[in-house]
Amino acid sequence: MSYIDMNNAKPGDEVYVIYRNPHVPSVANVKAAEIVQHPKDPNALALFLNETFHVIEDDDALFSTSEAAQQAYDDHFFNSYDE
Repeated sequence: MSYIDMNNAKPGDEVYVIYRNPHVPSVANVKAAEIVQHPKDPNALALFLNETFHVIEDDDALFSTSEAAQQAYDDHFFNSYDE
């Protein structure tokens, strides 16, 4: 899969994430997001997703294409149950 290497990420990069709806945790979608300068830490980056800044965590999976994110989504939510 084509994960984003955060060492090479820069503000303005478009990424794709699997985003869980905070109001309905059983709902998840592939969403486009933008890497931006963290609004409170000039030495850090953040995600701008759904008109909100999100801290990028070590376990976040950021994908370079929507297809890669969709494949990860399908693998996680569908293929893991086929076993």
